[in-house]
Amino acid sequence: MLLQNIIPFAHCLLRQALPEGGNALDGTAGNGHDTLFLAQTTGIRGKVWAFDIQPQALSRTRCRLKEAGCRNVQLISDGHENLKQYVSEPLNAAIFNFGWLPGGDKSLTTRTETSIPALSAALSLLEEGGMLVAVLYPGHGSGKQEAEAVEQWSKGLPQEQFAVLRYGFTNRKNNPPYLLAFEKLRQK
Repeated sequence: MLLQNIIPFAHCLLRQALPEGGNALDGTAGNGHDTLFLAQTTGIRGKVWAFDIQPQALSRTRCRLKEAGCRNVQLISDGHENLKQYVSEPLNAAIFNFGWLPGGDKSLTTRTETSIPALSAALSLLEEGGMLVAVLYPGHGSGKQEAEAVEQWSKGLPQEQFAVLRYGFTNRKNNPPYLLAFEKLRQK
């Protein structure tokens, strides 16, 4: 299949923007898959910040990183909307995989009122040529509301500063996930 599923496509985009030794952010650590990808892509000289409010998520991420021998990640037990309290360095790449913790409590989901400020903060730290990917899950009530709000917010970004791509499959059932990719454009 030539068309990649959402997460492999997200990783492909991020890999292009994230050099070895670069800085990256995982705004939703979850089970640690994206965090591990970022840590391995940046290499030992790079740095990754990973946020989650659920101790279970941070524990799973910590175990995944330890098993892979990755030591370049700072795990942060706080909401991603507070990321500027922890991160001041410019970012090459960032990912937000919204929704709920796979295998966790489905009543605990990311929320529009924290997700949009987190995206805005991450974009402000993104270097020119950097990439931010937001994976959205409109297949449940709060996810649909969040996806609509994030998409509406993204339409207000200045096209001279950001290119925003929507990528998703239209012929899949049950409101499938999709992503928005934000590239910070190089200024002339």
